Amino acid sequence: MITRKDFGDDFLWGVTISAFQNEGAFDAEGKGLSIWDTFSGRKGKIKDSSHAQIATDFYNRYTQDILLAKLLGFTVFRFSLAWSRILPNGTGTVNQAGIDFYNNVIDACLEVGLEPYVTLYHWDLPDALEKKGGWSHRGVVFAFEEYARVCAREFGSKVKHWIVLNEPFGFTALGYMLGVHAPGKFGLSWFLPAVHHALLAQAAAARVLREDVKGAVIGTALSCSQIIPNSNSEADLKAARRADALFNRLFLEPTLGMGYPTADFPLLKRIERRYALWRDWDNLAFDFDFIGVQNYFPLVVKYNYFMPVVRIAEVKAKHRQVPVTGLGWEINGHGLYEILKQFAAYPSIKRLIVTEGGAAFTDTLSEGQVLDHERISYYQEYLQGVLKARQEGIPVDGYFAWTLTDNFEWAEGYRARFGLVYVDFQTQQRIIKSSGYWFREFLGEEKNG
Repeated sequence: MITRKDFGDDFLWGVTISAFQNEGAFDAEGKGLSIWDTFSGRKGKIKDSSHAQIATDFYNRYTQDILLAKLLGFTVFRFSLAWSRILPNGTGTVNQAGIDFYNNVIDACLEVGLEPYVTLYHWDLPDALEKKGGWSHRGVVFAFEEYARVCAREFGSKVKHWIVLNEPFGFTALGYMLGVHAPGKFGLSWFLPAVHHALLAQAAAARVLREDVKGAVIGTALSCSQIIPNSNSEADLKAARRADALFNRLFLEPTLGMGYPTADFPLLKRIERRYALWRDWDNLAFDFDFIGVQNYFPLVVKYNYFMPVVRIAEVKAKHRQVPVTGLGWEINGHGLYEILKQFAAYPSIKRLIVTEGGAAFTDTLSEGQVLDHERISYYQEYLQGVLKARQEGIPVDGYFAWTLTDNFEWAEGYRARFGLVYVDFQTQQRIIKSSGYWFREFLGEEKNG
């Protein structure tokens, strides 16, 4: 059985939330609309037909939730800033009420001894910028740079740990290629420029933080999965290499100064031909202090001629008789170990932090309790993968649980509960789940002897 002491005294233990999924107060005190406010208002886009206008009401209950994070034993509180709460139109006039709110959240963290890790962008682009083309329009790069400068100026004296983007492959692929997330666009003509502009914006904002925040520790958070070919056939092996280039390397290698992984995914040459300017190649890379790893499941893939463009098909977990979460995602802590090892093999990566990890299950409130033993087993298995990597010398220095409270889980609405704390969305009552108590005991081991 793993213990906290196995990880060492310098290991970071955090819990994570995001602005749109938690804050609510969608139009309060000068906040502008985001693409998710607009998207969730369109019929049929959210599976339970819900919205996040109230969500978990973190805007009004942040003190309570920060105290819960402290009570559960965490030392890091990762949260994101809502771009449209700070700059309602994406650029231009700053909303002082938004600045004041985030200063209050930061102060509340520091008061109870939680280190704030602030994410600049967690999927909620100001709708005013989407009307100009969003991530597919080059102007978003300059807008994001301006936003980063405002955040550095307003919060940099108190916040030293920053994450620039959260899962850029997620918000570009799901939002600009597949259309199942905001803003709901579909096709390569939206996706490919969105990828390029997100990378340019990521590096530009990171440079601002480096210049404007003394002693800043700067990272970015990438979604990733161990890619497993379905067979040893040449077709499946090539499909796995394409999948790895798309899912794991698309945003990592340009950030490291290696360019796009076009050898394994030639389609990406279209970015170079159609959307990149000659000066862009010097502006894609940034020397991050850490890379955030966000791994939930491995992917088993096979060649599929009929799948347009990528020629890849996923072999779903439900067809492979493996343990799964409530969303049908494979539970596989060894996959986290493998992706940590894969990322650590890049010589220019200094540190890794697992900036998100968690699972959704069908949580039921019964007699005032939520007994989510499956989630406890999940965390134990994935932490075992982290520990194995750490013991082998892989520089993984932290694990942040997703998420503190049940919240609005994007297109799933409120059906997918990831929290360590159960939320009754009618009353906003918080009830610590068994997994939350497990973390409290696990993280309190050293204090208790």
